[in-house]
Amino acid sequence: MKHSIGLVELKSTPIGIKTADEMLKAADVTIPLATPVCPGKFIILAGGEVAAVDSAVKAALAAGEIFVVDYTIINNVHKDVMPAFIGLSDIGELNALGSIETISAVASVKAGDIVAKAAAVRLIEIRIARGLGGKGFLTFTGEVAAVQAAVKACLNELAESGEVTSAAVIPRPHKDLLSALSI
Repeated sequence: MKHSIGLVELKSTPIGIKTADEMLKAADVTIPLATPVCPGKFIILAGGEVAAVDSAVKAALAAGEIFVVDYTIINNVHKDVMPAFIGLSDIGELNALGSIETISAVASVKAGDIVAKAAAVRLIEIRIARGLGGKGFLTFTGEVAAVQAAVKACLNELAESGEVTSAAVIPRPHKDLLSALSI
């Protein structure tokens, strides 16, 4: 079986807490993150085997009812998504820097998985909705061509849904850029 993650975004903190509990009771999943985010939403990240995450997300949709804003399940999630999501990525050398902004927290995690699978890039961070008015963004690094390919793949895959608001590729970023950005 392959590792999967499920992400559920709700428009109520109390219902979000209740929903996280229902997800844990419904299936053998872990919840490394269940937290309020901007603007007044609550996000839950669950991980585990594909069938367990699917069951947990179904339980979340039932428990969250009309408070569910968005959700996604990513099967065979790229190994770099979780460290980037919780801010534990090893950045290493910056040859080029890519950044993509999305319309929601859920979309930023989808985008992170897409870019990590599309090209030889390293995710730096996937930031969800905190101080972003409900949006999300991700940053990643690699060779210029790989960063460009990752951005293009993400834009192509999420174009129809309109989940990407903007993207940039910065070849040879200044050595002080990341510390100035606090990412």
